[in-house]
Amino acid sequence: MNLQTVVADWLTRRVQEPRPLASMHELEKVLRQLAKWRSQVIANTLVAKHGSTILQGPFAGMAYVDRATEGALAPRLLGTYESELHPHIEAFAAEGLDCVIDIGCAEGYYAVGLARLMPASTIHAHDIDPKARDACAALARANAVEARVRIGGEFTPGDFEAFAGRKVLVFVDAEGAEDDLLDPALSPALKGMSLIVETHGGVRPGVLARLTERFAASHEVLRVDQQGKTAVLPDWLGNLSHLDQLLAVWEWRAKPTPWLVMRPR
Repeated sequence: MNLQTVVADWLTRRVQEPRPLASMHELEKVLRQLAKWRSQVIANTLVAKHGSTILQGPFAGMAYVDRATEGALAPRLLGTYESELHPHIEAFAAEGLDCVIDIGCAEGYYAVGLARLMPASTIHAHDIDPKARDACAALARANAVEARVRIGGEFTPGDFEAFAGRKVLVFVDAEGAEDDLLDPALSPALKGMSLIVETHGGVRPGVLARLTERFAASHEVLRVDQQGKTAVLPDWLGNLSHLDQLLAVWEWRAKPTPWLVMRPR
């Protein structure tokens, strides 16, 4: 069942209930559902007009998908997705890394994008979802980088030790599991690795502060927060309403999920 059908069914059921929208929380929920629907319509139009190739940003030119396994598709296709990380990604790419460990790779936006951006690096892409791993493998083949994208399942703290002494970037988007994975006391090799970590305080309250404390002695730790988006929009999108332009780059976040960018001292 596609997103439009899911949202339409949910809204129909809600409207048929006798109780009114009695709280700001419920009103926000309704607006989010409608916004997701419109966002998907914009994404479908992007695919129809431009195909599923990423239009700008560090992964410009990458063949992508016409349906994301999770989250918003339109900003990925436009190349504005998590643009706050772009300067850090480009800086790491210029450092001649041996490899990247991408934990929570989903369909491979970062795993494959980084493989294209770092042609001398091997990408170790991990996800606990078999469907995500299959999608990542397919995306790697579509971009002719399958030889350098090695796909695996669950990644444990002890697994970092196999990469000790190498020039490694650890990229983590694990919906709260970063709290369990990233601890130099459990994985001493992490002390010599660079990291980009999305923190999920809504799932693990206090995780940002805990990770900052754990790595403070060994790393320079930079907090990166989500910001408003600026982008060069296709002409047809630039001629739509301001609301549509905002929804085109909206990433569907319910709450802030700050990143930590950490470099060994």
